[in-house]
Amino acid sequence: MSETVMPAAQPEGPVLEVSDLTVTFPGLHGGATVTAVDRASFVIGRGETLGLVGQSGSGKTTTGRAVLQLQKVTSGSVRLLGRELVGMGRKPLREMRRHMQFVQQNPYSSLHPRLTIGRILSEPLEVHRTVSRARIRERIVELLELVNMDPKVVDRYPHEFSGGQRQRIVIARALAVNPDFVVCDEAVSALDVRTQAQIVTLLQGLQERLGLSYLFVAHDLAIVREMAHRVAVMYSGQIVELGPSAAVYDSPGHAYTRLLLDSIPVPDPAIQRLRLRNPLPDVRFVDSNPGPCAHAEDHATTGTAPMHMIGPDHCVSCRFQPQPR
Repeated sequence: MSETVMPAAQPEGPVLEVSDLTVTFPGLHGGATVTAVDRASFVIGRGETLGLVGQSGSGKTTTGRAVLQLQKVTSGSVRLLGRELVGMGRKPLREMRRHMQFVQQNPYSSLHPRLTIGRILSEPLEVHRTVSRARIRERIVELLELVNMDPKVVDRYPHEFSGGQRQRIVIARALAVNPDFVVCDEAVSALDVRTQAQIVTLLQGLQERLGLSYLFVAHDLAIVREMAHRVAVMYSGQIVELGPSAAVYDSPGHAYTRLLLDSIPVPDPAIQRLRLRNPLPDVRFVDSNPGPCAHAEDHATTGTAPMHMIGPDHCVSCRFQPQPR
């Protein structure tokens, strides 16, 4: 059996460049427009994982879907391998989908219950024609071995597998066409703790082996710290902090990031009991725009983004300052 095909060499530069990405939705019954993602900007290099964290409703999943062009973008730029995706025609966008794939949250609903595993894995191969028809069965075997599954399961159905096994199959389907970039949207949140660790280890091993780049969307900050090279923190559709994982976790610069980190349970029972006796402050985060920010800059006048460097590759927004409720 042949070796797994490595992705073709790509030009130097980031795999993904997102600039001022904005997604809005019309309000109900003619009400005010809702901004789900507000001028998000970030880059992801080859073989790098960017963790995207924040509370429910912060815009994480919408950002991931907009990057993949599964959600209409209101304004901004998304460049994958140097090519602009926003506004791209249907045919070239379909060709670009070979380079970007999606691992969804729920492995129970993301696999067609009436298709065998072999049929599920053959579909992307047939659509994108990355291998000849004669090699499809061989490629399916390669994919199952890649995610540490026995190729003999190829004729079984999704309901015959555990949640962790199903997620491995979902990952195998995403890798079928040798993508460069994968959005993992809460890819382990529906699994038990032991299986979560196994899937994270699998994703890390695949990244090292295949040179994959990930946008890892999650609410579990502990898993993101294990998985991500850099972390972006979202609040109310905006990125309020972005930097290397160690810097964001050890020296958070935004009050919202500190509040998120303080909410993580600790394994020491004595410390955890003390924290429960001293609950987190009940605050709301108020948008401080317009007017001069905490860094004495009036962004409305200067036209610059409300981001300030506080360390090497570590920036923090001056917006959304905490206020007592």
